[in-house]
Amino acid sequence: MPQERLSVRKIREVIRLHYEAGLSNRAAARACQVSNSTVGEYLERAKKAGLGWPLPEELSDEGLYRQLYPEESGDKPVTDRPVPDWEDVHRELSKRGVTLTLLWQEYREKHPNGYGFTQFRVYYQRWNKAHTNTMRLPHKAGEEMQVDYAGMTLAITNPETGEISRAAVFVATLPASSYTYVEIQPSQELQHWLGGHVRAFSFFGGLPKTICPDNLKTGVKSPNRYEPELNPSYQELAEYYHVAVLPARVRKPRDKAHVENGVQNVERWVLAPLRNRTFFSVGEANRAIAPLVQALNQKEMQHLGKSRKELFAELDQPALRPLPERPYEYAIWKTAKVNIDYHIAFEGHFYSVPYTLVRQEVRIRATEFLVAIFHDGQQVAIHPHSHAQGRFTTRFEHMPSNHKFMTGMNEDWFLQEAGKIGPQTCAYLSALLKSRQFPQHAYRSCLGILDLARRYARPQMETACQILLADHLLSYRDVKNELERLAATTSETALPAHENVRGRSYYQ
Repeated sequence: MPQERLSVRKIREVIRLHYEAGLSNRAAARACQVSNSTVGEYLERAKKAGLGWPLPEELSDEGLYRQLYPEESGDKPVTDRPVPDWEDVHRELSKRGVTLTLLWQEYREKHPNGYGFTQFRVYYQRWNKAHTNTMRLPHKAGEEMQVDYAGMTLAITNPETGEISRAAVFVATLPASSYTYVEIQPSQELQHWLGGHVRAFSFFGGLPKTICPDNLKTGVKSPNRYEPELNPSYQELAEYYHVAVLPARVRKPRDKAHVENGVQNVERWVLAPLRNRTFFSVGEANRAIAPLVQALNQKEMQHLGKSRKELFAELDQPALRPLPERPYEYAIWKTAKVNIDYHIAFEGHFYSVPYTLVRQEVRIRATEFLVAIFHDGQQVAIHPHSHAQGRFTTRFEHMPSNHKFMTGMNEDWFLQEAGKIGPQTCAYLSALLKSRQFPQHAYRSCLGILDLARRYARPQMETACQILLADHLLSYRDVKNELERLAATTSETALPAHENVRGRSYYQ
């Protein structure tokens, strides 16, 4: 008998999530809010009944129950049947590919009159529960990596100022062997969080199938029991390494119990011994913890009689997937709107996109060397990453024919608008448009100057443009500064002499 008798609706959902959505038993159990063993029980019964997804349309709820439960088996143990070595069963389950069904089949081969599968499973779960305070689920080798930050931090002293900052301690653990990776990081910011994952993969020499982090905001934008929304860069890392990120449930530390235990061991055996040392850099701190982490992994665990490193070599290492040729490169994601000059701004530099995207929203992915731009999930442009402030990077194929925009804004339009202000302003904008490699590079500046003309008097605008044109100072900022100077000079000019104006001598 299963531990929980589910409603037909939930039974159908369990079967759908497994066959249609391809979720694992554990993920389906989370989605349906039932135990993992219950999901396994119903899927096993469905398999024996020859049921998949979609279920036959004519299959009623009662018919589904009859197919899943062709007969009801007793719950009482049969004392004259051989009892398996449950500790050996539990240990074997940690090995990759080994399932309870396989172990039951091997058991029945040795003992044809032994327990049926349902009883075998129920008695194993009872034994498992009796040997720990909570349900102890054996972790498959190479299946999961659990990550977290330690509660303790490490003090880093600035050698020049004496200022003390608190460095974060990143911990990653493989649950099957409890093999542990530790590093000191300047903070818990995104680049350090992702870098910790990349270096943990390198330390383990391979990739697990899933990552179980806490719901810290660095990695998980919005925690959700069923569909947590990951930070875009964290999602990208997961896709790059072909791993699934399954965050622990909020306020459910048992979901990542192994890394919680790993953090405790790190605090006791790595951080505590260094409590009286002074470190002047994160690199120095990482060099100091390396031998202590090595000693922790080589220390024999009393309840298993083996060290974490020995178990890692026996269980996890053979089961890990190979690393890609190149590690993941951290990228920044930003949202931007395409300006009328078909460029987007990123860190003070302007990058072109196809002119048809004017005034549309795009996503920017910037690495150390490249800036890629996406629209509706498709890459529309890629440029070398430039740090030249106020400069343009433009690809010729992004430009419209004849430099004309669908919006109607072009060189003639700007000159026409400037002519309404005065000849000096028109001449200035004409010189500004010609001064750029492509006229479109000056469109932003022209728009800004026309906006200034709405805030300042025409004579001031004409005077400023005449002065700047003579000195060949061609930019929006030059015009703005000159107008502010002219306005300040005008306000400071003394009033003209008049018989009604009393001089200083009047008050003496």
